[in-house]
Parts: sequence; structure tokens; C-alpha cells
Amino acid sequence: MDQIERGAAMQDAAQTREKAIIRTSIIGIAANVLLAAFKAAVGLLSNSIAVVLDAVNNLSDALSSVITIVGTKLAAKAPDKKHPLGYGRIEYLTAMIVSALVLYAGITALVESVQKIIHPEKPDYSVLSLVIIAAAVGVKVLLGRYVKGVGEKVNSGSLIASGTDASSDAILSASVLACALLYQFTGISLEAFVGVVIAGFIIKSGIEMMRETLDEILGRRTDRELAAAIKATVCADPQVHGAFDLYLYNYGPDKNYGSVHVEVDDTLTAADIDALDRRLQSEVYLRHGVILTGIGLYSVNTGSDEAATMRRAVMEAVMAHDYAMQFHGFYVDLERKIITFDVVFSFECEQEEALHELMGEVSALYPGYTILIQPDIDITE
Repeated sequence: MDQIERGAAMQDAAQTREKAIIRTSIIGIAANVLLAAFKAAVGLLSNSIAVVLDAVNNLSDALSSVITIVGTKLAAKAPDKKHPLGYGRIEYLTAMIVSALVLYAGITALVESVQKIIHPEKPDYSVLSLVIIAAAVGVKVLLGRYVKGVGEKVNSGSLIASGTDASSDAILSASVLACALLYQFTGISLEAFVGVVIAGFIIKSGIEMMRETLDEILGRRTDRELAAAIKATVCADPQVHGAFDLYLYNYGPDKNYGSVHVEVDDTLTAADIDALDRRLQSEVYLRHGVILTGIGLYSVNTGSDEAATMRRAVMEAVMAHDYAMQFHGFYVDLERKIITFDVVFSFECEQEEALHELMGEVSALYPGYTILIQPDIDITE
């Protein structure tokens, strides 16, 4: 498959993904609206605050699905002059709105439940109402598994969040059912207290969803498996000795750009480097769907035993420290007496102090040499 065919295939995949999200969201809307209607009727007729709050929760889920559809449609807009990398990140904003709605529903439910504890009212369940609540539990279990499964398959944060929320709702609805059965057989009413528990679960779910989405917006660590796979593809080229400093930039689900540094022989010509650059960009895009916007080069000393000996000595000195995560990009100019290399520092260390310490140690090993150390961040190592 060449790059043009791959591009067409990825476009088809994007369209298929959009259709799957919209179809799943519509199913979620229909199911939640029906559940909300039945539960609201049961709750009002039986004077059950727990069932009414469960209905409100279903209604908020339906609204979340509507927002997911709108967000998916907006995110699928083609890039333009103002937004040349597309609108994919809108999905993260819609996921944030969904999280806020869930959180609001939880806080509202908590207030209502506390009021019912202060001013209690006795519920009155019928057999039909109990059957409806039991059926709602089953529907929510199936809906949660389905929505979350589709979300994981198409990499949709909004669907995964909705599916997880639906699974939690099933547990909460089961609690409402247990509370109703307890009242029927013992006359003990725990309605308002169960409402507080439901509210707590909803609030917890909203906070977790919000935190997850915030991580995506702020930029989280690249998936270790994806980073390793991309580096393996780059290192598979016979002219590459190592791949480092891989940065990936996300502009929405499945829309990734990146840059990487590679070690190559210092004997390569400009023509060799140009061919290598194009080759690596094509391979990474074809295999991983990631567009490499930049490939930096580290020159490796060739034909010099002295340079190889110096590299080993400097690497041993650097890697003897716990704060040094990785050593790469070493090059020595023997004529000008310049040593350059990169060090990936741990987040736990004080980088300036560590850098100063390494400068002193390497300078002591090779007095008279200019030492240039580039500190790197532990992004995907």
C-alpha cells in the first residue's frame, strides 16, 4: 500500500469512526430518554427521591450523548486557513462539557437527597414499578458495555466516558432496587440515604472524567507501546544507529504529529540525509499514521578509536548518576576539542544542579575540552 492509498484508507477510517460514534450516541440517547421517562413516572408515583434522581441521571446521560454527536461533527470539519491542523481537539472540549454536566447532576442530586433526609417522606412502590427498575438495571448494564466497547474501538474519549458512566448507573439503579425491596419487606426506608450514595458516585464519576479530559488537553505522556513501535520503525533503517527525543503532538483522536532525533554516521552526504529523511517520514506514516514534521540528526564519529573510547568513558560517568535516564547524541571534534552530548534527566532531580555536576565531572576527565551538554526531558523514554 503506497502513501496515497494509505491516506485514502485513513480518511475512510475517520469517516467510519464518525459514523460509529454518532450511531452509538443515538442509541444511547434513545435508551436514556426512555429510561428517564419510565423512572420519572415510577419515582413520582411512588414518591421515591432515589428513583427520581436516577431518572435525572439518565436524562443527563442523554444530553451528554447529544453533546458527543455535536462535538464529533464539529471535530470532523476539514482543516482551513485559521485552523490548519483541523478541529479534532473539539472532542476533548465536548468531553469536558459532558464531565461538567455529570458533576452538576451529582451535586444537584446530593442537595435533593440531603433535603429528603431532613424532611423524610415515605415511598409507595407497586409491583410494576419494581419490575421497571429491575429492567432498567439490565438495560444500563448492556448499554454501558456496548458504548464503552465502541468507544475503545474507535478511540473516543466521550464514548468511553459515557459507557463508564452507564456502567456506574447500573450499579446505582441496582442499589435503588435493593432499597425498594428492603422497604417492601421490612418497612425501613433508606431512600434519601441511597440518594446521597448515588450523588456521591455521580460526583466521583464527573470528577474522574474531567481529570481524564484535562490530561488530554494539557498533553499527557505518549503511550509507551506506540513510542517504542515508532522508534523500532525508525531504527530498522540500516543508516540509523538510534532514535531519541521522540515528541508526539496530538490534535484530536488519531491525529498525531511528531518529531524525532536519529544518530547517523558523520560520513553521510546531504543527498543521503535527504533520502533518509523522506524514507523515515513515509515509513512512520504508513505504519503508525503519525506525520513526522521534523527529523533531527546526531552525528556519530566514524573511523576514530579515540572518539569511541571517549564516548564510553563519558557515558559511564554520566549514567553512574540516578538522575540520568539516558545518554545519547555524543560527538567529539578532536581538532577543535569540543565534546557534545544529550542527557535525559529525571523529573525528580534539580536539573541545574545535576547539569553543573556533570559538566564538572566530564571537564575533569578531559581538561582543555569545551563541554556542551543538552538537557532533555523524559517524554517517552
